[in-house]
Amino acid sequence: MNIFFSGLGGVGMGPLAEIARDAGYTVFGSDIEESLMTTQLQQGGIDVHIGQQDGSFLQTTHDHSEIDWFVYTPALSPDHPEVVLAKKLGIKTAKRGEYLAHFIADKQLKLIAISGTHGKTTTAGMMIWTLQHLGVPISYSIGTTISFGPSGRYDAMSEYFVYECDEFDRNFLLFSPHVALISSIDYDHPDTYPTQDEYTSAFRQFVHQSAMTILWQKDADYITTREPSAWSLQDNEVLDLRIAGAHNRRNGTLVLKALERLHIGESKDIRLSLESFPGTDRRFEKLDNNLYSDYAHHPVEIAATLQLAREISDHVVLVYQPHQNIRQHEIKDDYTDQFELAGEIYWLPTYLSREDASLVILQPGELITHITNQDRIHVAALDDALWDTIEDARNNGSLVIGMGAGTIDAWLRSHVAKNVS
Repeated sequence: MNIFFSGLGGVGMGPLAEIARDAGYTVFGSDIEESLMTTQLQQGGIDVHIGQQDGSFLQTTHDHSEIDWFVYTPALSPDHPEVVLAKKLGIKTAKRGEYLAHFIADKQLKLIAISGTHGKTTTAGMMIWTLQHLGVPISYSIGTTISFGPSGRYDAMSEYFVYECDEFDRNFLLFSPHVALISSIDYDHPDTYPTQDEYTSAFRQFVHQSAMTILWQKDADYITTREPSAWSLQDNEVLDLRIAGAHNRRNGTLVLKALERLHIGESKDIRLSLESFPGTDRRFEKLDNNLYSDYAHHPVEIAATLQLAREISDHVVLVYQPHQNIRQHEIKDDYTDQFELAGEIYWLPTYLSREDASLVILQPGELITHITNQDRIHVAALDDALWDTIEDARNNGSLVIGMGAGTIDAWLRSHVAKNVS
C-alpha cells in the first residue's frame, strides 16, 4: 500500500507516517518547510518533499507509484492544491484522525487515548515510557519528538495503542477508546469551538464514547459528565512521586491509576518507571545551561510551568510568545496572576496562525492589562538584543524559559547551535 501524507512535518502527522512505515506500507509526504519532525522522518528513510506544495510532487509520485491513501493535516484548507489534486486523481482522502481510526480498527488494537487541554503530551510520554520499561509491546503516536523512540511506532505484537488524542478539529470524537485519560480541561481552540459550551459538550461526548475514562473530579464537574464508566480522582489522591512539577505528579498519577485498572505491572515498578521519565521535547526541555523551551501558551499551562521552574530555581526569567490572535481575544482577560513566579517577563508579539482576518491583532500592551506583576514585563522581539538579555540572565544564574507554540523554540535552538559551533 502506498500512502502520501500532506503536511507531515506537523506533530500530529509525522508519527502517522512512521506508523505506516512500520506496518510495511510505502510512505511519501510533503511539507512547506523543514522541522524537527521532517528531519526525523528523512533519517527514518521516508521520502519527504520540502517546499512549495503545488501538487507536482504528488502527481509525480502517483505517476510512478499509484497512491492508495492521501492523508492530510486539518490545517490544510479544502482548496489546498494537494487536496484538490488528490480528489481529482480519485485517491482515497482522509484527515489524520480518520486514517488513524481506520488503522487502529484494522489492526484490532485497544486504544489508550490521552486527551485534555493541557498535559496530554507529557502524560502520553509517561505512558509510553512506562509501558516500555514494563516490557509491554506497544504501538503509539505522540505529538512531539522524544528521546526514547520515534514519535510514532507500530509493533505487530502489541495489544495496545497509546495515542495523544487532541481535540482540535474535533479529532478525538473519531475514536472510541478502550480507556481514556483526561489530564485537564480549560476552554481552548476557539477556532474549532466558538463557545465554551461547545468545548465542554465535545469532551462529554468523548467520555461517553470511551469504555472507561480516568479524570480529575474538577474536570468532571467542569464538563458536567456523570458517565458511570468515568472514574473521577480527588485532589488528595495525587501520588507523592519524585517528579518535578505539581502538574507532572498529577499526570503521573493518571498513568499509574490507568495501568492498575488495566492490570498491567506492579505499582512499585510503575512508580520507579515514572520517576525515571526523561520528559518530552518542548515540555520544559533543557536546551543548554540554564535555558529551557516549553510549549505552554495558555494561562493555566504558563502557571504550571513556572511552578515547576521554581522548584528548580529561585530566579526565573520568562520569554513568552503568545499563540494565535484568535486565541488571545478569548483569553486576554484570563492573564492575571499566572506570571508571579517569574522574576522578569519578556513579552513578544503574538505568533499568527489560522487567523480570523476580521479580528484586530492585539498588541502586547493590550494583553497585559490585568497581569498582577506588570512592573516586571518588558515588550521584546526575537532579535539580537533579546538574545543578549537571555545570555546575561543565564550567566548570572537565572533559569530562562522560552515559552510558546510558535517560532520561539526554533529561534532559541538556532542561537544555541551558533554558540556550540
